[in-house]
Amino acid sequence: MRTALREFVLDDSGMPESDDYLVALGPRLRWRGDGRARTVRRAWLDTFDWRLYRAGLTLELTTGRGSGELTLTGRDGAVVAAQQAGAAGGRPKWPGLLDALPVGPLRERLRPVVGVRALLPVARAASTVHDLRVLNSDDKTVARVTVDRMSVSYPAGAVLPPRLTVTALRGYQPQADRLADILAAARGVTDGAAGALEAALAAAGRQPGDYTGKISVRLAPHAPAVTAVAAVLEQLFDTALANVGGVLRDIDSEFLHDLRVAVRRTRSTLKLAGDVLPDGLASRFRPEFKWLGDLTTPTRDLDVYLLGFDAMAAGLVAASPAELRPFHDQLARRRAAEQRQLARGLRNTRFSKLTADWREALGGAAATRKARPAAAQLAGRRIRKAHRRVLADGAAITAASAPELMHDLRKRCKDLRYLLEIFGSLYDPGEHWQAVRELKSLQDCLGEFQDTEVQRGELRAFAAQMMDERTAPAATLLAMGEVAAGLAVRQRQARGEFAGRFRDFASPASQRRILAMTQTAAS
Repeated sequence: MRTALREFVLDDSGMPESDDYLVALGPRLRWRGDGRARTVRRAWLDTFDWRLYRAGLTLELTTGRGSGELTLTGRDGAVVAAQQAGAAGGRPKWPGLLDALPVGPLRERLRPVVGVRALLPVARAASTVHDLRVLNSDDKTVARVTVDRMSVSYPAGAVLPPRLTVTALRGYQPQADRLADILAAARGVTDGAAGALEAALAAAGRQPGDYTGKISVRLAPHAPAVTAVAAVLEQLFDTALANVGGVLRDIDSEFLHDLRVAVRRTRSTLKLAGDVLPDGLASRFRPEFKWLGDLTTPTRDLDVYLLGFDAMAAGLVAASPAELRPFHDQLARRRAAEQRQLARGLRNTRFSKLTADWREALGGAAATRKARPAAAQLAGRRIRKAHRRVLADGAAITAASAPELMHDLRKRCKDLRYLLEIFGSLYDPGEHWQAVRELKSLQDCLGEFQDTEVQRGELRAFAAQMMDERTAPAATLLAMGEVAAGLAVRQRQARGEFAGRFRDFASPASQRRILAMTQTAAS
Protein backbone atom coordinates (compact mmCIF):
# COMPACT_ATOMS: atom_id res chain seq x y z
CA MET A 1 0.00 0.00 0.00
CA ARG A 2 1.26 3.47 -0.89
CA THR A 3 0.72 6.75 0.93
CA ALA A 4 1.06 10.11 -0.84
CA LEU A 5 3.69 12.22 0.87
CA ARG A 6 4.88 15.44 -0.82
CA GLU A 7 4.84 17.24 -4.17
CA PHE A 8 7.58 19.45 -5.57
CA VAL A 9 8.17 21.65 -8.60
CA LEU A 10 11.48 21.56 -10.47
CA ASP A 11 13.25 24.52 -11.99
CA ASP A 12 13.59 23.51 -15.64
CA SER A 13 16.84 25.43 -16.05
CA GLY A 14 18.49 23.21 -13.46
CA MET A 15 17.27 19.91 -14.88
CA PRO A 16 19.87 17.35 -15.99
CA GLU A 17 19.28 15.43 -19.18
CA SER A 18 18.22 12.21 -17.43
CA ASP A 19 15.68 11.40 -14.73
CA ASP A 20 18.02 8.72 -13.37
CA TYR A 21 19.69 11.20 -11.04
CA LEU A 22 17.87 14.46 -10.43
CA VAL A 23 19.29 15.51 -7.08
CA ALA A 24 21.85 14.24 -4.62
CA LEU A 25 20.10 11.70 -2.44
CA GLY A 26 22.96 10.96 -0.09
CA PRO A 27 25.10 7.85 0.25
CA ARG A 28 22.33 5.45 1.30
CA LEU A 29 19.56 6.29 -1.17
CA ARG A 30 19.53 6.15 -4.94
CA TRP A 31 16.88 5.92 -7.57
CA ARG A 32 16.32 4.07 -10.76
CA GLY A 33 13.98 4.47 -13.70
CA ASP A 34 10.95 2.16 -13.62
CA GLY A 35 10.08 1.46 -17.23
CA ARG A 36 9.45 3.83 -20.12
CA ALA A 37 7.70 7.16 -19.84
CA ARG A 38 3.96 7.12 -20.50
CA THR A 39 1.51 9.72 -21.76
CA VAL A 40 -1.50 10.57 -19.61
CA ARG A 41 -4.36 12.85 -20.58
CA ARG A 42 -5.88 14.72 -17.66
CA ALA A 43 -9.02 16.72 -17.06
CA TRP A 44 -10.20 18.30 -13.85
CA LEU A 45 -13.95 18.42 -13.37
CA ASP A 46 -15.98 20.80 -11.25
CA THR A 47 -19.24 22.69 -11.41
CA PHE A 48 -19.41 26.12 -13.03
CA ASP A 49 -19.55 27.70 -9.57
CA TRP A 50 -16.67 25.58 -8.19
CA ARG A 51 -18.67 23.62 -5.63
CA LEU A 52 -16.07 20.87 -5.35
CA TYR A 53 -13.14 23.24 -4.97
CA ARG A 54 -14.98 25.29 -2.37
CA ALA A 55 -15.67 22.07 -0.46
CA GLY A 56 -11.97 21.19 -0.46
CA LEU A 57 -12.29 18.47 -3.13
CA THR A 58 -10.62 17.87 -6.49
CA LEU A 59 -12.02 15.51 -9.13
CA GLU A 60 -9.48 14.41 -11.75
CA LEU A 61 -10.10 12.29 -14.84
CA THR A 62 -7.00 10.55 -16.19
CA THR A 63 -6.92 8.52 -19.38
CA GLY A 64 -4.12 6.60 -21.00
CA ARG A 65 -3.47 3.30 -22.76
CA GLY A 66 -7.19 2.80 -23.33
CA SER A 67 -8.19 3.09 -19.68
CA GLY A 68 -9.52 5.93 -17.61
CA GLU A 69 -10.06 6.69 -13.95
CA LEU A 70 -11.91 9.32 -11.94
CA THR A 71 -10.25 10.18 -8.64
CA LEU A 72 -11.70 12.42 -5.94
CA THR A 73 -9.15 13.77 -3.50
CA GLY A 74 -9.25 16.05 -0.49
CA ARG A 75 -7.22 19.21 -0.05
CA ASP A 76 -4.44 17.14 1.55
CA GLY A 77 -4.21 14.84 -1.48
CA ALA A 78 -5.80 11.86 0.23
CA VAL A 79 -8.05 9.80 -2.04
CA VAL A 80 -11.72 10.10 -1.02
CA ALA A 81 -13.23 7.92 -3.78
CA ALA A 82 -12.20 6.54 -7.16
CA GLN A 83 -13.65 4.47 -9.96
CA GLN A 84 -13.03 3.54 -13.56
CA ALA A 85 -14.16 6.25 -15.96
CA GLY A 86 -15.92 3.88 -18.33
CA ALA A 87 -19.33 2.32 -17.60
CA ALA A 88 -21.32 -0.37 -19.29
CA GLY A 89 -22.75 2.17 -21.71
CA GLY A 90 -19.40 3.81 -22.42
CA ARG A 91 -17.52 6.70 -20.87
CA PRO A 92 -19.54 9.68 -19.57
CA LYS A 93 -19.50 12.81 -21.67
CA TRP A 94 -18.75 16.15 -20.06
CA PRO A 95 -20.43 18.48 -19.27
CA GLY A 96 -22.82 16.03 -17.67
CA LEU A 97 -25.02 15.56 -14.63
CA LEU A 98 -24.12 13.11 -11.89
CA ASP A 99 -26.52 10.56 -13.33
CA ALA A 100 -23.92 10.07 -16.09
CA LEU A 101 -21.79 8.26 -13.49
CA PRO A 102 -22.62 4.69 -12.48
CA VAL A 103 -24.11 4.12 -9.06
CA GLY A 104 -21.32 3.80 -6.54
CA PRO A 105 -19.31 5.48 -3.77
CA LEU A 106 -17.97 8.24 -6.03
CA ARG A 107 -21.40 9.40 -7.18
CA GLU A 108 -22.80 9.24 -3.67
CA ARG A 109 -19.88 11.25 -2.30
CA LEU A 110 -20.32 13.89 -4.99
CA ARG A 111 -24.11 14.22 -4.82
CA PRO A 112 -24.48 16.34 -1.65
CA VAL A 113 -21.82 18.74 -2.93
CA VAL A 114 -22.66 18.94 -6.64
CA GLY A 115 -26.47 18.81 -6.31
CA VAL A 116 -28.28 19.65 -9.54
CA ARG A 117 -25.23 21.12 -11.22
CA ALA A 118 -23.38 19.50 -14.11
CA LEU A 119 -19.74 18.56 -13.91
CA LEU A 120 -17.64 20.16 -16.63
CA PRO A 121 -13.93 20.40 -17.42
CA VAL A 122 -12.27 23.38 -15.75
CA ALA A 123 -8.82 22.43 -17.07
CA ARG A 124 -7.30 19.93 -19.51
CA ALA A 125 -3.70 18.85 -19.88
CA ALA A 126 -1.45 16.13 -21.25
CA SER A 127 1.41 14.77 -19.17
CA THR A 128 4.52 12.76 -19.94
CA VAL A 129 4.98 10.72 -16.77
CA HIS A 130 8.13 8.90 -15.74
CA ASP A 131 8.07 6.62 -12.67
CA LEU A 132 11.18 6.21 -10.55
CA ARG A 133 11.91 3.77 -7.73
CA VAL A 134 13.96 4.95 -4.75
CA LEU A 135 16.21 2.18 -3.42
CA ASN A 136 18.03 1.80 -0.12
CA SER A 137 21.41 0.17 0.36
CA ASP A 138 19.75 -3.28 0.25
CA ASP A 139 18.15 -2.52 -3.13
CA LYS A 140 14.72 -2.42 -1.46
CA THR A 141 12.19 0.03 -2.89
CA VAL A 142 11.37 2.48 -0.09
CA ALA A 143 9.45 5.08 -2.13
CA ARG A 144 8.32 5.95 -5.60
CA VAL A 145 8.81 9.27 -7.33
CA THR A 146 6.68 10.34 -10.26
CA VAL A 147 8.05 12.98 -12.62
CA ASP A 148 5.21 14.76 -14.41
CA ARG A 149 5.88 17.09 -17.36
CA MET A 150 2.55 18.72 -18.07
CA SER A 151 1.27 20.80 -21.00
CA VAL A 152 -2.04 22.60 -20.45
CA SER A 153 -4.44 22.84 -23.39
CA TYR A 154 -7.49 24.38 -21.68
CA PRO A 155 -8.49 27.04 -20.67
CA ALA A 156 -5.34 28.23 -22.47
CA GLY A 157 -2.14 26.69 -23.71
CA ALA A 158 0.80 26.60 -21.31
CA VAL A 159 3.79 24.40 -20.39
CA LEU A 160 4.44 23.79 -16.69
CA PRO A 161 7.73 23.07 -14.95
CA PRO A 162 8.15 19.37 -14.10
CA ARG A 163 6.47 18.21 -10.91
CA LEU A 164 7.71 15.50 -8.56
CA THR A 165 5.38 13.45 -6.39
CA VAL A 166 6.91 11.37 -3.61
CA THR A 167 4.91 8.31 -2.55
CA ALA A 168 5.89 6.28 0.50
CA LEU A 169 5.59 2.50 0.71
CA ARG A 170 4.29 0.81 3.82
CA GLY A 171 7.06 0.18 6.33
CA TYR A 172 9.43 2.73 4.82
CA GLN A 173 7.89 6.02 5.94
CA PRO A 174 11.09 7.32 7.65
CA GLN A 175 13.13 6.78 4.48
CA ALA A 176 10.45 8.48 2.37
CA ASP A 177 10.38 11.40 4.81
CA ARG A 178 14.15 11.71 4.51
CA LEU A 179 13.89 11.69 0.73
CA ALA A 180 11.26 14.45 0.84
CA ASP A 181 13.47 16.54 3.13
CA ILE A 182 16.46 16.12 0.79
CA LEU A 183 14.36 17.17 -2.20
CA ALA A 184 12.96 20.17 -0.33
CA ALA A 185 16.48 21.41 0.37
CA ALA A 186 17.85 20.77 -3.13
CA ARG A 187 18.69 23.60 -5.53
CA GLY A 188 16.02 24.24 -8.13
CA VAL A 189 13.29 22.42 -6.18
CA THR A 190 10.32 24.26 -4.67
CA ASP A 191 7.27 23.12 -2.75
CA GLY A 192 4.33 21.97 -4.89
CA ALA A 193 1.65 22.07 -2.23
CA ALA A 194 -0.59 24.25 -4.41
CA GLY A 195 -1.48 21.15 -6.43
CA ALA A 196 -1.54 20.32 -10.13
CA LEU A 197 -4.98 21.84 -10.75
CA GLU A 198 -4.01 25.19 -9.25
CA ALA A 199 -0.74 25.13 -11.21
CA ALA A 200 -2.50 24.33 -14.48
CA LEU A 201 -5.06 27.09 -13.99
CA ALA A 202 -2.45 29.64 -12.94
CA ALA A 203 -0.38 28.89 -16.03
CA ALA A 204 -3.51 29.39 -18.15
CA GLY A 205 -4.38 32.69 -16.48
CA ARG A 206 -7.25 31.52 -14.27
CA GLN A 207 -7.74 30.72 -10.63
CA PRO A 208 -10.18 28.28 -9.01
CA GLY A 209 -13.26 29.87 -7.53
CA ASP A 210 -13.15 32.82 -9.93
CA TYR A 211 -16.93 32.72 -10.48
CA THR A 212 -19.59 33.48 -7.93
CA GLY A 213 -23.24 34.36 -8.38
CA LYS A 214 -23.10 36.62 -5.32
CA ILE A 215 -22.47 40.35 -5.31
CA SER A 216 -18.81 40.60 -4.33
CA VAL A 217 -18.00 44.24 -5.14
CA ARG A 218 -16.19 45.94 -2.26
CA LEU A 219 -17.78 49.36 -1.84
CA ALA A 220 -16.14 52.29 -0.04
CA PRO A 221 -18.53 54.03 2.38
CA HIS A 222 -17.52 57.55 1.35
CA ALA A 223 -17.28 56.87 -2.39
CA PRO A 224 -19.90 58.56 -4.58
CA ALA A 225 -23.13 56.57 -4.63
CA VAL A 226 -23.26 56.76 -8.42
CA THR A 227 -19.87 55.04 -8.63
CA ALA A 228 -20.94 52.33 -6.17
CA VAL A 229 -24.25 51.64 -7.94
CA ALA A 230 -22.54 51.51 -11.35
CA ALA A 231 -19.94 49.07 -10.01
CA VAL A 232 -22.63 46.76 -8.64
CA LEU A 233 -24.59 46.90 -11.90
CA GLU A 234 -21.46 46.12 -13.89
CA GLN A 235 -20.71 43.02 -11.82
CA LEU A 236 -24.32 41.88 -12.07
CA PHE A 237 -24.12 42.20 -15.84
CA ASP A 238 -20.86 40.24 -15.93
CA THR A 239 -22.59 37.51 -13.92
CA ALA A 240 -25.57 37.45 -16.26
CA LEU A 241 -23.41 37.22 -19.38
CA ALA A 242 -21.19 34.51 -17.82
CA ASN A 243 -24.26 32.27 -17.65
CA VAL A 244 -25.69 32.88 -21.12
CA GLY A 245 -23.56 30.19 -22.76
CA GLY A 246 -24.68 27.56 -20.25
CA VAL A 247 -28.32 28.59 -20.75
CA LEU A 248 -28.03 28.29 -24.53
CA ARG A 249 -26.39 24.86 -24.25
CA ASP A 250 -28.86 23.88 -21.52
CA ILE A 251 -26.05 22.38 -19.45
CA ASP A 252 -27.90 22.51 -16.14
CA SER A 253 -30.76 24.46 -14.58
CA GLU A 254 -28.53 26.63 -12.39
CA PHE A 255 -27.19 28.63 -15.34
CA LEU A 256 -30.68 29.98 -15.94
CA HIS A 257 -31.25 30.45 -12.21
CA ASP A 258 -28.09 32.55 -11.82
CA LEU A 259 -28.92 34.53 -14.96
CA ARG A 260 -32.38 35.31 -13.59
CA VAL A 261 -31.04 36.29 -10.16
CA ALA A 262 -28.58 38.71 -11.78
CA VAL A 263 -31.39 40.21 -13.87
CA ARG A 264 -33.72 40.52 -10.85
CA ARG A 265 -31.00 42.22 -8.84
CA THR A 266 -30.35 44.58 -11.73
CA ARG A 267 -34.01 45.50 -11.99
CA SER A 268 -34.22 46.03 -8.24
CA THR A 269 -31.06 48.18 -8.23
CA LEU A 270 -32.51 50.38 -10.96
CA LYS A 271 -35.78 50.65 -9.05
CA LEU A 272 -34.36 51.24 -5.57
CA ALA A 273 -31.18 53.22 -6.30
CA GLY A 274 -31.31 54.06 -10.00
CA ASP A 275 -32.12 57.72 -9.35
CA VAL A 276 -28.43 58.41 -8.57
CA LEU A 277 -27.46 57.38 -12.10
CA PRO A 278 -27.32 59.92 -14.94
CA ASP A 279 -30.73 61.27 -15.92
CA GLY A 280 -32.89 58.86 -17.89
CA LEU A 281 -30.58 55.86 -17.64
CA ALA A 282 -32.71 53.84 -15.21
CA SER A 283 -35.99 54.57 -16.98
CA ARG A 284 -34.42 53.73 -20.33
CA PHE A 285 -33.17 50.29 -19.33
CA ARG A 286 -35.79 49.07 -16.87
CA PRO A 287 -38.14 47.94 -19.69
CA GLU A 288 -35.28 46.06 -21.37
CA PHE A 289 -34.39 44.11 -18.26
CA LYS A 290 -38.07 43.42 -17.64
CA TRP A 291 -38.22 41.92 -21.13
CA LEU A 292 -35.19 39.77 -20.31
CA GLY A 293 -36.75 38.65 -17.04
CA ASP A 294 -40.04 37.79 -18.72
CA LEU A 295 -38.18 35.88 -21.43
CA THR A 296 -36.56 33.59 -18.86
CA THR A 297 -39.60 33.04 -16.61
CA PRO A 298 -41.46 30.18 -18.38
CA THR A 299 -38.44 27.89 -18.58
CA ARG A 300 -37.43 28.55 -14.99
CA ASP A 301 -40.97 27.92 -13.70
CA LEU A 302 -40.95 24.53 -15.40
CA ASP A 303 -37.46 23.81 -14.06
CA VAL A 304 -38.80 24.32 -10.53
CA TYR A 305 -41.55 21.78 -11.14
CA LEU A 306 -39.17 19.24 -12.66
CA LEU A 307 -36.53 19.67 -9.95
CA GLY A 308 -39.16 19.14 -7.27
CA PHE A 309 -41.00 16.36 -9.06
CA ASP A 310 -39.43 13.43 -7.20
CA ALA A 311 -40.28 14.98 -3.83
CA MET A 312 -43.78 15.75 -5.08
CA ALA A 313 -44.28 12.14 -6.18
CA ALA A 314 -42.78 10.77 -2.96
CA GLY A 315 -45.34 12.71 -0.94
CA LEU A 316 -48.32 10.97 -2.52
CA VAL A 317 -50.44 8.83 -0.24
CA ALA A 318 -53.54 7.73 -2.16
CA ALA A 319 -51.88 7.79 -5.58
CA SER A 320 -48.62 6.23 -6.73
CA PRO A 321 -45.60 7.99 -8.30
CA ALA A 322 -46.21 6.05 -11.54
CA GLU A 323 -49.68 7.58 -11.84
CA LEU A 324 -48.14 11.06 -11.74
CA ARG A 325 -45.64 10.23 -14.51
CA PRO A 326 -47.76 11.59 -17.42
CA PHE A 327 -47.66 14.97 -15.65
CA HIS A 328 -43.85 14.78 -15.63
CA ASP A 329 -43.85 14.01 -19.35
CA GLN A 330 -46.13 16.98 -19.99
CA LEU A 331 -43.80 19.25 -18.03
CA ALA A 332 -40.77 17.97 -19.94
CA ARG A 333 -42.43 18.61 -23.31
CA ARG A 334 -43.45 22.11 -22.29
CA ARG A 335 -40.01 22.80 -20.93
CA ALA A 336 -38.31 21.72 -24.17
CA ALA A 337 -40.56 24.09 -26.15
CA GLU A 338 -39.96 27.00 -23.77
CA GLN A 339 -36.20 26.37 -23.82
CA ARG A 340 -36.20 26.75 -27.61
CA GLN A 341 -38.07 30.05 -27.26
CA LEU A 342 -35.60 31.22 -24.64
CA ALA A 343 -32.60 30.34 -26.82
CA ARG A 344 -34.09 32.23 -29.75
CA GLY A 345 -34.64 35.27 -27.56
CA LEU A 346 -31.05 35.26 -26.28
CA ARG A 347 -29.73 35.01 -29.83
CA ASN A 348 -31.83 37.83 -31.28
CA THR A 349 -30.76 41.39 -31.98
CA ARG A 350 -32.67 42.86 -29.02
CA PHE A 351 -30.46 41.03 -26.55
CA SER A 352 -27.31 41.90 -28.52
CA LYS A 353 -28.29 45.55 -28.54
CA LEU A 354 -29.07 45.47 -24.81
CA THR A 355 -25.63 44.01 -24.16
CA ALA A 356 -23.80 46.70 -26.13
CA ASP A 357 -25.92 49.65 -24.99
CA TRP A 358 -25.90 48.68 -21.32
CA ARG A 359 -22.13 48.23 -21.24
CA GLU A 360 -21.66 51.66 -22.81
CA ALA A 361 -24.17 53.26 -20.42
CA LEU A 362 -22.45 51.78 -17.38
CA GLY A 363 -19.11 53.14 -18.54
CA GLY A 364 -20.63 56.59 -18.76
CA ALA A 365 -22.27 56.28 -15.36
CA ALA A 366 -19.02 55.24 -13.68
CA ALA A 367 -17.32 58.35 -15.08
CA THR A 368 -19.99 60.72 -13.75
CA ARG A 369 -18.50 63.49 -11.57
CA LYS A 370 -21.20 63.51 -8.92
CA ALA A 371 -19.77 63.32 -5.40
CA ARG A 372 -23.01 63.31 -3.41
CA PRO A 373 -24.59 61.39 -1.88
CA ALA A 374 -21.93 59.03 -0.59
CA ALA A 375 -22.55 55.29 -0.95
CA ALA A 376 -23.11 54.65 2.78
CA GLN A 377 -25.46 57.63 3.09
CA LEU A 378 -27.61 56.45 0.20
CA ALA A 379 -27.57 52.85 1.43
CA GLY A 380 -28.54 53.80 4.96
CA ARG A 381 -31.44 55.98 3.88
CA ARG A 382 -32.83 53.44 1.44
CA ILE A 383 -32.43 50.44 3.78
CA ARG A 384 -34.06 52.23 6.71
CA LYS A 385 -36.96 53.36 4.50
CA ALA A 386 -37.50 49.83 3.14
CA HIS A 387 -37.25 48.44 6.66
CA ARG A 388 -39.91 50.82 7.96
CA ARG A 389 -42.25 49.80 5.13
CA VAL A 390 -41.85 46.11 5.97
CA LEU A 391 -42.56 46.81 9.63
CA ALA A 392 -45.64 48.90 8.84
CA ASP A 393 -47.11 46.52 6.27
CA GLY A 394 -46.44 43.47 8.40
CA ALA A 395 -47.97 44.99 11.53
CA ALA A 396 -51.18 45.68 9.59
CA ILE A 397 -51.72 42.01 8.73
CA THR A 398 -54.16 40.09 10.91
CA ALA A 399 -55.63 36.60 10.76
CA ALA A 400 -58.50 38.01 8.68
CA SER A 401 -56.28 39.85 6.17
CA ALA A 402 -56.65 39.08 2.47
CA PRO A 403 -53.89 37.01 0.81
CA GLU A 404 -53.01 40.04 -1.34
CA LEU A 405 -51.61 41.79 1.72
CA MET A 406 -49.25 38.87 2.31
CA HIS A 407 -48.16 39.08 -1.32
CA ASP A 408 -47.54 42.83 -1.04
CA LEU A 409 -45.48 42.31 2.11
CA ARG A 410 -43.37 39.75 0.29
CA LYS A 411 -42.55 42.40 -2.33
CA ARG A 412 -41.52 44.86 0.38
CA CYS A 413 -39.30 42.18 1.92
CA LYS A 414 -37.68 41.56 -1.45
CA ASP A 415 -36.88 45.26 -1.77
CA LEU A 416 -35.20 45.25 1.63
CA ARG A 417 -33.31 42.03 0.86
CA TYR A 418 -31.97 43.39 -2.42
CA LEU A 419 -30.80 46.60 -0.75
CA LEU A 420 -28.99 44.57 1.89
CA GLU A 421 -27.33 42.50 -0.85
CA ILE A 422 -26.41 45.48 -3.05
CA PHE A 423 -24.76 47.42 -0.23
CA GLY A 424 -23.75 44.47 1.93
CA SER A 425 -20.00 45.11 1.73
CA LEU A 426 -20.45 48.42 3.59
CA TYR A 427 -21.44 46.67 6.81
CA ASP A 428 -19.92 44.52 9.51
CA PRO A 429 -20.15 40.94 8.16
CA GLY A 430 -21.55 39.48 11.38
CA GLU A 431 -24.24 42.13 11.83
CA HIS A 432 -25.13 41.99 8.15
CA TRP A 433 -25.43 38.19 8.23
CA GLN A 434 -27.74 38.34 11.25
CA ALA A 435 -29.95 40.98 9.63
CA VAL A 436 -30.26 38.92 6.44
CA ARG A 437 -30.93 35.74 8.43
CA GLU A 438 -33.85 37.32 10.29
CA LEU A 439 -35.30 38.74 7.09
CA LYS A 440 -34.84 35.44 5.24
CA SER A 441 -36.85 33.57 7.86
CA LEU A 442 -39.79 35.91 7.22
CA GLN A 443 -39.27 35.72 3.46
CA ASP A 444 -39.29 31.93 3.49
CA CYS A 445 -42.68 31.95 5.21
CA LEU A 446 -44.15 34.51 2.81
CA GLY A 447 -42.63 32.70 -0.16
CA GLU A 448 -44.15 29.38 0.88
CA PHE A 449 -47.55 31.05 1.25
CA GLN A 450 -47.46 32.67 -2.20
CA ASP A 451 -45.68 29.90 -4.11
CA THR A 452 -48.12 27.23 -2.96
CA GLU A 453 -51.05 29.39 -4.05
CA VAL A 454 -49.49 30.02 -7.47
CA GLN A 455 -48.63 26.34 -7.94
CA ARG A 456 -52.19 25.28 -7.14
CA GLY A 457 -53.47 27.55 -9.90
CA GLU A 458 -50.84 26.26 -12.30
CA LEU A 459 -51.73 22.66 -11.49
CA ARG A 460 -55.35 23.34 -12.39
CA ALA A 461 -54.23 24.90 -15.68
CA PHE A 462 -51.97 21.93 -16.46
CA ALA A 463 -54.78 19.50 -15.69
CA ALA A 464 -57.20 21.38 -17.97
CA GLN A 465 -54.65 21.42 -20.79
CA MET A 466 -53.91 17.71 -20.43
CA MET A 467 -57.61 16.94 -20.50
CA ASP A 468 -58.04 19.01 -23.67
CA GLU A 469 -55.10 17.22 -25.28
CA ARG A 470 -56.30 13.86 -23.93
CA THR A 471 -52.88 13.11 -22.43
CA ALA A 472 -54.11 12.72 -18.84
CA PRO A 473 -55.49 9.39 -17.60
CA ALA A 474 -58.02 9.69 -14.80
CA ALA A 475 -55.48 8.32 -12.33
CA THR A 476 -53.05 11.11 -13.22
CA LEU A 477 -55.68 13.80 -12.69
CA LEU A 478 -56.50 12.29 -9.30
CA ALA A 479 -52.80 12.26 -8.38
CA MET A 480 -52.48 15.91 -9.42
CA GLY A 481 -55.51 16.66 -7.24
CA GLU A 482 -53.74 15.06 -4.29
CA VAL A 483 -50.68 17.22 -4.96
CA ALA A 484 -52.89 20.32 -5.04
CA ALA A 485 -54.45 19.32 -1.73
CA GLY A 486 -50.99 18.97 -0.22
CA LEU A 487 -50.13 22.46 -1.45
CA ALA A 488 -53.22 23.83 0.28
CA VAL A 489 -52.10 22.24 3.55
CA ARG A 490 -48.64 23.76 3.22
CA GLN A 491 -50.16 27.18 2.51
CA ARG A 492 -52.28 27.03 5.67
CA GLN A 493 -49.22 26.03 7.68
CA ALA A 494 -47.27 28.99 6.30
CA ARG A 495 -50.13 31.32 7.15
CA GLY A 496 -50.19 29.98 10.68
CA GLU A 497 -46.44 30.56 11.10
CA PHE A 498 -46.51 34.14 9.85
CA ALA A 499 -47.27 35.91 13.13
CA GLY A 500 -44.33 34.28 14.91
CA ARG A 501 -41.90 34.89 12.06
CA PHE A 502 -42.89 38.54 11.81
CA ARG A 503 -42.68 39.01 15.58
CA ASP A 504 -39.07 37.76 15.51
CA PHE A 505 -38.20 40.01 12.58
CA ALA A 506 -39.79 43.08 14.22
CA SER A 507 -38.20 42.52 17.62
CA PRO A 508 -36.58 45.56 19.28
CA ALA A 509 -33.15 43.93 19.01
CA SER A 510 -33.59 43.40 15.26
CA GLN A 511 -34.73 46.99 14.74
CA ARG A 512 -31.76 48.33 16.70
CA ARG A 513 -29.42 46.21 14.60
CA ILE A 514 -30.60 47.72 11.31
CA LEU A 515 -30.40 51.26 12.70
CA ALA A 516 -26.96 50.85 14.26
CA MET A 517 -25.56 49.03 11.23
CA THR A 518 -26.57 51.69 8.73
CA GLN A 519 -25.64 54.66 10.92
CA THR A 520 -22.19 53.28 11.75
CA ALA A 521 -21.30 52.75 8.09
CA ALA A 522 -22.34 56.28 7.17
CA SER A 523 -20.39 57.96 9.99
